[in-house]
Amino acid sequence: MNQVSVVRETAAGPGVDRVDVAPVNKAEHRQLYKKREKIHPRLARGDFRKLKWVIMAVTLSIYYLTPWIRWDRGPNMPDQAILIDFPARRFYFFFIEIWPQEVYYLTGLLILAALSLFLITSLAGRVWCGYTCPQTVWTDLFIAVERLVEGDRGARIRLDKQSFSVAKMTKRVTKHAIWLLIAVCTGGAWVFYFADAPTLAGDLVTFQAPQVAYISIGVLTATTYMFGGLAREQVCTYMCPWPRIQAAMVDDETLIVTYQRGRGEPRGPHRKNEGWEGRGHCIDCNQCVAVCPMGIDIRDGMQLECISCALCIDACNDVMDRIDLPRGLIGYDTTANMARRARGEPTQSHILRPRTLVYAGVIVAVGLIMLGVLLTRASLDVNVLRDRNPLFVMLSDGSLRNGYTLKILNKQHEARAFGLSVDGVPGAEIKVVGAADDESGTSLAVGSDRLGAFRIFVTLPASAVTAESTPISFVVTDNADGATARYDSVFLGPGA
Repeated sequence: MNQVSVVRETAAGPGVDRVDVAPVNKAEHRQLYKKREKIHPRLARGDFRKLKWVIMAVTLSIYYLTPWIRWDRGPNMPDQAILIDFPARRFYFFFIEIWPQEVYYLTGLLILAALSLFLITSLAGRVWCGYTCPQTVWTDLFIAVERLVEGDRGARIRLDKQSFSVAKMTKRVTKHAIWLLIAVCTGGAWVFYFADAPTLAGDLVTFQAPQVAYISIGVLTATTYMFGGLAREQVCTYMCPWPRIQAAMVDDETLIVTYQRGRGEPRGPHRKNEGWEGRGHCIDCNQCVAVCPMGIDIRDGMQLECISCALCIDACNDVMDRIDLPRGLIGYDTTANMARRARGEPTQSHILRPRTLVYAGVIVAVGLIMLGVLLTRASLDVNVLRDRNPLFVMLSDGSLRNGYTLKILNKQHEARAFGLSVDGVPGAEIKVVGAADDESGTSLAVGSDRLGAFRIFVTLPASAVTAESTPISFVVTDNADGATARYDSVFLGPGA
């Protein structure tokens, strides 16, 4: 018999401990951990189930089809509507083009997404989890495939209990093959966001695509298959932190899926033509449990595992219709309204609360700031890097020279020529290194949607340098439309 040792320390006299070793059966030790009970959710029918079908179709269509949408940006520009172009360091979103220097847009989008999730949770609990979370959407899809191949809840339970047979193996292989196909499509769709979709698709099937594309598809295929097909509810319960965080977002006025205990209890089976005196409307049919993808009983109250998918509402309403009782024994309600109902007070709705007003206000403020910055952003940007070594060079005539690297960012989809000048010091001379045709910097050419880098020297007479550091400004002007951009720097010298 396999055994493990448990150490117990007991006093054996002053300053002396005696250690006893007691054998423990490993089988008994394993019983301390509950084995996972496989969940076989039954197909629910009702308004919330229809809504989930629609949301699944819309979200999956957006995910799979978006990389194939075209958007004309002009010659020599990518025509994919949404593209994360790492080689060119660009993010394209329809008519918006984001450069690496504008990463603050991504920060703003993440802030908006987080605050929107906070607002939705404070209003209606975990509806994000129940309807639009990718884990929920793909799990729903995998369960639909399982139901199509193996049958509904009862058939799947019986199939699990059956001994090995050709029919059982055929169903299992078919189910897992479809799951893998969905998982491969999921991984494939993701890599299309990072390269031109038609071109990459051709390279993938001819095995000419970059190795990182195949690795990404493999990793996403494995994770989608495991999370959506095998782990399912365990991802939401044990891996996702949101069930724990959401407690800080909800309050007594938040809509959650609830069981009307005052109406439903005491529960028990009901026979046809029986009266309802002295008992509740819940007939203890457990249909709310049978349809739950998390395998919980909503009648036990609000639980961490509940994702607010509302399928239990559909199941209960269907039962209420069959026994000619009003719907709503299970429904969306607030903790405050349940307390009001128990006291005999009218129910109320408080959507506008300090919490929701703060979230909504910050969302509007951040959104307006981002919109304003986006609408007013310039198509020209300048950056100047001064040489660190040497700090300055004294020429034979006594004048001083500093070296700089000038970077001009042309965000327009056409080539432009720029003039360069220096403000802040009199008598400054500019020389562009390597520009035989234009050493004075009067026509610096930068291609369309490109970053142009130029090596320049600025020379000042010794009389103009009266301090170790003299403020100086570089002004870049578009020769065509006169648009300007300024960058403040310094000119270093030996001092007075």
